[in-house]
Amino acid sequence: MLRTIVSSTSRKFPFRATTRLMSAGPPPFHYQELLDLSPDATTEYRKLTSDYVSTLDVNGTKFLKVEPDGLRLLAAQAMTDISHLLRPGHLQQLGNILKDPEATPNDKFVALELLKNANIASNFVLPSCQDTGTAIVMGKRGQMVLTDGDDETHLSHGIYDTYTGTNLRYSQVAPLDMYHEVNTKTNLPAQIELYATKGNQYSFLFMAKGGGSANKSYLYQQTKSLLNPKSLMKFLEDNIKTM
Repeated sequence: MLRTIVSSTSRKFPFRATTRLMSAGPPPFHYQELLDLSPDATTEYRKLTSDYVSTLDVNGTKFLKVEPDGLRLLAAQAMTDISHLLRPGHLQQLGNILKDPEATPNDKFVALELLKNANIASNFVLPSCQDTGTAIVMGKRGQMVLTDGDDETHLSHGIYDTYTGTNLRYSQVAPLDMYHEVNTKTNLPAQIELYATKGNQYSFLFMAKGGGSANKSYLYQQTKSLLNPKSLMKFLEDNIKTM
């Protein structure tokens, strides 16, 4: 709503008009997830086991019960797959480069080497990358999912099983004091974030954050003036060279 205010100021300039934008009030409340994912209609899932999960009825409401060993198994298998397998869609994109008439010889060389590496890693002996990273888990547990309450412990145990029982590198260090640190030799602690949501479903996202987990993080505090293509590209070019 626009509102014009007219006032007298002096004999020479007797009137002054000011136009103000009067707010009609805040918009109605609407909750929006910070990372709102689109429906997952393309990912193919495989069943690990029928054990460790069950359902029970409480006053007409169906609850999902998840045993500790189920969380442990899931975490162990997820971290194994992350380190050794690529998604079918990823592999298909690499294969498409080899068939692309517009791809350069260098494009095809890189794509072929990545496919060779994926083939070696898929044998579950050597991982696809030597930096097998920090284990990161995000979970969303519905209010009708029952566990023993120590979910972080069981997920960490599964991560421990994978890193100590395979050829994955230990990337985590623990501080002893201000100046000294030591490798934990288990790749723990993991970063585990669990959230409450509605329903009787327990959803997880597993990641392995590599790239120098402990010593390759930088914070650059900049202004909004950086947010244009020319300035941003120069900023990236200048600072990537320092890494």
